[in-house]
Amino acid sequence: MAEILQKDGTWIFDGDALRLTPGRDRNVGLLRRELGELVVPLRALAGVSFEQGKRAGRLRLRLRDGADPLLQATGGRLAEPHDPYQLLVESDRYGVAEYLVDEVRRALLLDGVPSDPVDAYLLPGPPVPLSVSAGDGTASFDGETVRLEWNWKTEEAKSSAGPRALPLADIEGVEWQPAVGLENGALRFRSRHTSATAPPKYDPNAVELWGFRRDPLMALVAAAVQARLPHPGASTAISAADAVRPLLPAPAAEGDHDALLRRLRQLGDLHRDGVLTDDEFALAKQAVLKRL
Repeated sequence: MAEILQKDGTWIFDGDALRLTPGRDRNVGLLRRELGELVVPLRALAGVSFEQGKRAGRLRLRLRDGADPLLQATGGRLAEPHDPYQLLVESDRYGVAEYLVDEVRRALLLDGVPSDPVDAYLLPGPPVPLSVSAGDGTASFDGETVRLEWNWKTEEAKSSAGPRALPLADIEGVEWQPAVGLENGALRFRSRHTSATAPPKYDPNAVELWGFRRDPLMALVAAAVQARLPHPGASTAISAADAVRPLLPAPAAEGDHDALLRRLRQLGDLHRDGVLTDDEFALAKQAVLKRL
């Protein structure tokens, strides 16, 4: 067990998962507070680091690509106060932070967790129903339909058509980007039936964001929708049957004891990565054990 408590938040590692709880300090971003506690399974992690500074340090988690729908939807563009995978550490707690890093790295090594991308989300995404008002409209999502309603700041060319209702089945992608400098941000939904050629200011499938306080919360809607769309890496995943077949013992006698042990380890990796179900893993493991 490794634990670090700071004004910015609390991180607790129990060997199987990291529990991230935002602090109550006024510098904690609104998005982090709305997300609340996150439980990140060990197999979702690609690494962890700690950077020391003169007045404060920073813990950073690096997740495997495709593990978190929030990171998938935002493309790594979450600003520092809103990023749930960073923690400010006061200088008198540097030793504790380094101990937590060592414990997480040791667990990743002992469990043999790979750092390559995954083909299924390992975190659930924000719960629904969800509704956020920011920018020029309100975006709501109940798990089946995205609804967009406009406010008095919406361009008439977009608001004249009235509220939008986009069934999840009609959405092929979601894009979120924050406002940066003079560039406005947006939450945009890519429809299977229409192509997005207009800027967000005029796009009826987009909410334009200007960088105000509540704008980052639109990332919650983006992540909730992203979590329920097909995973981007799923098309490249091999089937469970194809994964098991080359690892099963050959019909002919095989006296290579070490080769069978290697196959057991490979099966364990596939099961841990979610390629094999519990039943498939048990069946394949039993077949290998019969050869030992």
